[in-house]
Amino acid sequence: MSDCPVQNGVERDSPFRKWKRPDCPSGCTYDPSKKISESPHRHVPLKPKPAIMSSILDNIGNTPLVRLNRIPKSEGLHCEVLAKCEFFNAGGSVKDRIGLRMVEDAEKAGVLKPGDVLIEPTSGNTGIGMALAAAVKGYRCIIVMPEKMSMEKVDVLRALGAEIVRTPTSAAFDSPESHISVAKRLMEEIPNSHILDQYRNASNPLAHYDGTAEEILQACEDKVDMIVMGAGTGGTLTGIARKFKERCPNCKIIGVDPEGSILAEPSEINQTTITGYEVEGTGYDFIPTVLERKFVDKWYKSLDKPSFQMSRRLIRDEGVLCGGSSGGTMYCAIKAMKDFGLKEGQRCVVLFADSVRNYMSKFLSDDWMSQRDFLQLGKASPQGSSWWWNSNVSALDLQSPLTVIPHVTIGETLELLNKEGFDQVPVVDKEGTILGMVTVGNMMAQVVKGKVTKCDPVSTVMYKQFKQVNMNTSLGQLSRMLDTDHYVLVVHGQKQYEGECKTIRRQMIFGIATRIDLLNYITNNSEKPEEQN
Repeated sequence: MSDCPVQNGVERDSPFRKWKRPDCPSGCTYDPSKKISESPHRHVPLKPKPAIMSSILDNIGNTPLVRLNRIPKSEGLHCEVLAKCEFFNAGGSVKDRIGLRMVEDAEKAGVLKPGDVLIEPTSGNTGIGMALAAAVKGYRCIIVMPEKMSMEKVDVLRALGAEIVRTPTSAAFDSPESHISVAKRLMEEIPNSHILDQYRNASNPLAHYDGTAEEILQACEDKVDMIVMGAGTGGTLTGIARKFKERCPNCKIIGVDPEGSILAEPSEINQTTITGYEVEGTGYDFIPTVLERKFVDKWYKSLDKPSFQMSRRLIRDEGVLCGGSSGGTMYCAIKAMKDFGLKEGQRCVVLFADSVRNYMSKFLSDDWMSQRDFLQLGKASPQGSSWWWNSNVSALDLQSPLTVIPHVTIGETLELLNKEGFDQVPVVDKEGTILGMVTVGNMMAQVVKGKVTKCDPVSTVMYKQFKQVNMNTSLGQLSRMLDTDHYVLVVHGQKQYEGECKTIRRQMIFGIATRIDLLNYITNNSEKPEEQN
């Protein structure tokens, strides 16, 4: 199929222990005109699911296509919409396919032997797929994943016997603290360990070229007008798109990438003030080697709020127990079907990557959704007759924000906060972009433990994850956030002209809201609630 630097999951001149950057340019010379017999890779023919399985690994693949009915009708769509439900795989996601395929290809090549250790940097689902294979086959498995990933994923991985290492969500992929760099260090320290490397391993797209794509095409008799997929490593998209371009060349390939990620093309559509996103398992801050963007006819950018709302809608209206990225894919699929004018008699396939199992404490929770302003609470507030519940954050009497820049020392910051009477302060760059938050408690704790000194820059003790609201957020939503957080940053958008007809939108700090600010507002205005509505 191709002439890639990685064949059957094995480096030509070295085993997996010769680590390479995950964003190296692809060396693939895939040529659709060549016969599959000329491929340098091992190809696995599609097999029917056995009535009695030899192990749970036989339940990876052969997932169902399910027709969606109520949502397409409510959106005015007349084409057929089919969901490829990858959460029916044994481990609950599309990544089960590549976890098993990478392991088995490495075994066939003689690189992976009994007693060896599997290490994988992942957002969680590839880790579950690999841990599932490791549990059945008897390998030790270490999964390195960012802190943002759900505890449900961590719990499943631990139940499968995997060891977990967490890394900061905000760490760039090539920083020493990232899940990729930490996995590399572990591999260098642990004998007989391997990073099978979903970002570079040809077995990733091959699993979908041989499996996922073939299943869809056989079920649809090679008649598909559009297929919509999210992109993480890009293996799913690349493998499916290659097979479709061979067998169904007129099918439109649609890629979905979250705002805050840079996978989409052209690069201009990735420009945004959003620096992070809540949807898991999709998008990256680099272009993985296995992602071949040339196969995509059009990219759409997804946002957290409509993605999670659509996921809940898919569960409620279609009974499809999918995860958050599936909501983003479906939301963009609806846009694409309308943009391309799909009509009655045409067919769109939408790939749903994983299940709701991993997100029970996240977007299924009204509290979690409302804290992030993804769910508008009704007038009948949980607080009964609380008059202030639907008032806006703008009603609070917040002080003008004090900020510090990253190279100010910890000692200077502590002295400043003590003088001003604040417990926390935002860290911003010279343009005013919010980089993080520091608190008196965390700075003092780190100094006492000897992890930092007062001469170190404040950026070394900065929290990069913090809650934000805008001026129109309700006090009810703010109250829910303050049940679990000591403070919430209040921001407002501001357009900034940078010359040459270029205008960008920045998030500027209006103030910091605390439980005391909310209580003061309620106390000072409780005798005239009619004026607050």
